[in-house]
Amino acid sequence: MKDDSVASPCCCSSESVAQVNTVHAGSAQWASLFKIPKMDCPSEERLIRLALNGSDTVQALLFDLADRQLTVLHDGPVDPISAKLATLNLGAQLLQTQPANADQVQQAEGSALTEVAESRTLRWLLGINAVMFVVEMTAGLIAQSAGLIADSLDMFADAAVYGLALYAVGRAARYQMNAARFAGVLQLVLALGVLLDVGRRFLFGSDPQSSAMIAVAFVALIANSICLLLIHKHRHGGVHMKASWIFSANDVLINLGVITAGVLVLWSGSNLPDLVIGTVVGLIVLNGARRILALKS
Repeated sequence: MKDDSVASPCCCSSESVAQVNTVHAGSAQWASLFKIPKMDCPSEERLIRLALNGSDTVQALLFDLADRQLTVLHDGPVDPISAKLATLNLGAQLLQTQPANADQVQQAEGSALTEVAESRTLRWLLGINAVMFVVEMTAGLIAQSAGLIADSLDMFADAAVYGLALYAVGRAARYQMNAARFAGVLQLVLALGVLLDVGRRFLFGSDPQSSAMIAVAFVALIANSICLLLIHKHRHGGVHMKASWIFSANDVLINLGVITAGVLVLWSGSNLPDLVIGTVVGLIVLNGARRILALKS
């Protein structure tokens, strides 16, 4: 079944989209349950939304992050949906397809309405992560810290996820794919750049400023803690916000890793801890870029 040129909204970031979602969810005939082992953060959720938004048969998506399952409310055959999910390389497996019941439709309608409020929080998360990307990238270049530069890429990856979600919802499929590819290419270039920079520093040496590493990473830690506070009230609500909670919690761990690396640099006088944390975070961002660029229209 061919894709429609206008995306069928799945979950909303505006009141108008929420209303359309409610109507479409009520018209769904089938509910297909998928097991997705590698779905554990907003990046994977947004990739799934982008992959399925172009189908006019998909009426609503119900995410269960704890069990890593996805229920798709749809009309028509499930095979095109399975094929789209397979392109993401997240291990999606179709468990069952059965007629949609009233509880599932009601859950989809409730999810669409609650995400109107959640979208406001997403905008704050986008703003905080975008600002911290600029701050950490600038400080990392000045302080010669691969760890700070890589951490700034993690901030950029978060901002790209939220920005892409807010931009793409309700737009034509071609705009969604262009936005996804732009974010993926930019992440890929930056991630490869920081990994090459780590290699250069390893071969030719570097002198990371431990005090700057600790101070800026501490500011980033505060920023991510604010993000946790902002989504605290939503952490038991929509599945996407539960994922955002986990995503921000992981960011806090990365910030602590950079702080620890800065302390080790200060204690040992070696640049190795900075290079190690820079490599780890760079690989995380590189993998995220790979998943985005693997999307097919």
